[in-house]
Amino acid sequence: MIPVATSTSTVPTGTPSHVPSHSTTGLGIKDKIRLAGPPAVLVVLIALVAVTEPNFLSVNALSVVSAQAVPILLLGLGQMFVILTGGIDLSVAALASLATVVLASTIGAFGPAAMLTTLVAFAAIGAVTGALVVFGQVPSFVVSLGALGFWGAVAMAVSGSTTIYISAGYDSIFWLSSWTILGLPLAVWITVAIVAAIFLIMRFSSRGNIFHVVGFGEKAALMSGVRTRFVRIAAFSLSGVFAALAGIVLSSQQQSAAPQLADSLLLPAIAAVLVGGCAITGGIGGAWRVLVGALIVTVLRVGGSVAGIDPSYQQIVYGAVVVVAVVLTLDRSKLSIIK
Repeated sequence: MIPVATSTSTVPTGTPSHVPSHSTTGLGIKDKIRLAGPPAVLVVLIALVAVTEPNFLSVNALSVVSAQAVPILLLGLGQMFVILTGGIDLSVAALASLATVVLASTIGAFGPAAMLTTLVAFAAIGAVTGALVVFGQVPSFVVSLGALGFWGAVAMAVSGSTTIYISAGYDSIFWLSSWTILGLPLAVWITVAIVAAIFLIMRFSSRGNIFHVVGFGEKAALMSGVRTRFVRIAAFSLSGVFAALAGIVLSSQQQSAAPQLADSLLLPAIAAVLVGGCAITGGIGGAWRVLVGALIVTVLRVGGSVAGIDPSYQQIVYGAVVVVAVVLTLDRSKLSIIK
């Protein structure tokens, strides 16, 4: 059994020998940066914004920041599973937008059951995307890019290209953003609990590191008895579930739905995964890393507004953050040729 340097327990026999150790002893400079860099960056960013605006550390300000971080974090968690297996899902934001439309269209008739229906439906949508990647042998980038356009168009058609305001049935979801504990919305605490649950499963479950195993070496995992196709499809299915969760939270916060409500969160969600220290080549990452990455991205968004930076320049920042994060986390040993 070979230990893994992520939120995992052990790796099944047959896993590639280059899987790093769970201990930080003997890690190279790059590995230490991947582990310690994101939390340090988060602390520095918070300090800089607090110096500019002391009220940033008030309970009200932290409540606003955490509420903005939740949809990004949820999308990032779903993206994490796909990236751990070595793929990418570009359709998550479009799915989240569609989820708001589906929820708004059904919550009046079905109440709380509309949330469960939405989660199940989007788990199936994600599984279909994964199946196209796995059985069609088409790169996940291409399939998910097509899914982005397809589901975005579906959202436009279902909503009539207009905003849908939620009145009937809103009491089924308002508590997510209206109820607070220690000044923070309940949605924040639920999301943190989800992060903790993912960490515990990956750390202590006998199969909790299965996504990492496939990402480190799919052929080796297949030879050791891992059903790699099922794992990759499951990753996309989980991505669909978390996209739906993000859509539900957005609908609660906005009391409305729109076919492009979450579209602007695609790049921040990917940035959250990568800047948190998850490797784009797969096999390295965990829920706590995504949490840190989501907070970094959110503080950048809020800090930019506090500093008076034009919001249109935020995409430039996210793009630069993604490039730097990929440079720091890319496992070049897996790639014979960089294209």
